[in-house]
Amino acid sequence: QVQLVESGGGLVQAGGSLRLSCAASGRTVSRFTMAWFRQNPGKEREFVASITWSGGGTSYADSVKGRCTISGDNARNAVYLQMNSLKPEDTAVYYCAFRPNYRYTYDSWGQGTQVTVSS
Repeated sequence: QVQLVESGGGLVQAGGSLRLSCAASGRTVSRFTMAWFRQNPGKEREFVASITWSGGGTSYADSVKGRCTISGDNARNAVYLQMNSLKPEDTAVYYCAFRPNYRYTYDSWGQGTQVTVSS
């Protein structure tokens, strides 16, 4: 499995911005997808955004489309989530995830980073 470590979470006021980072290590495949999910206590984990390496493009949840941008740095084995115009409902623990493109489910997860947006 790939090891993932998130960083960049914190407390921000509504309307502010945060940039989350996820560093990956132990990757052995060249075709893969990385994503961000988020979860609040008692709720299911929800998809936020994904990026597929080698020209596969990006995908966003409707709730963040236009406010968030996912990007990747192959040289650093990292993925980022730039979040702008943050809302209180964006408050959650954000998780980084990885899957080889031959799998349909994500098989590696980070420990999560807390994002809190105050109103």
